[in-house]
Amino acid sequence: MNWQEVCANPNLKNLPFKIELNEYGQIVMSPMKVIHSLLQGEIERLLSRLITGGKVFPECAIATEKGTKVADVVWVSDGRLQQIKYEIECSIAPEICIEVLSDSNTEAEMMAKKTALFPATGTGILVM
Repeated sequence: MNWQEVCANPNLKNLPFKIELNEYGQIVMSPMKVIHSLLQGEIERLLSRLITGGKVFPECAIATEKGTKVADVVWVSDGRLQQIKYEIECSIAPEICIEVLSDSNTEAEMMAKKTALFPATGTGILVM
């Protein structure tokens, strides 16, 4: 399965889960608690007030060699936004990707996601 198929599938819309794809095209779902969404909103508001020259938004799908990963909150520069805004999933990660840690997240899992989002380039920040 690819990200376009996930987005088009009516059975996968409005689920109370965060959906990602792994490197085999398999759907990975993670349930979210209310506090998770609350923290996402707070982070969005803070970034919007503190950083200019770009946009802040939640639940950003990003294509990686390890499948489609979804960052909880991102900040993307105006220049990079012009490149990705009409894509189904971002071909390049926004400059700042933030993950709100859940009870089920492990440090190894988060480091793997950081490596997937920002492979070898060293550009970008994954804040956890």
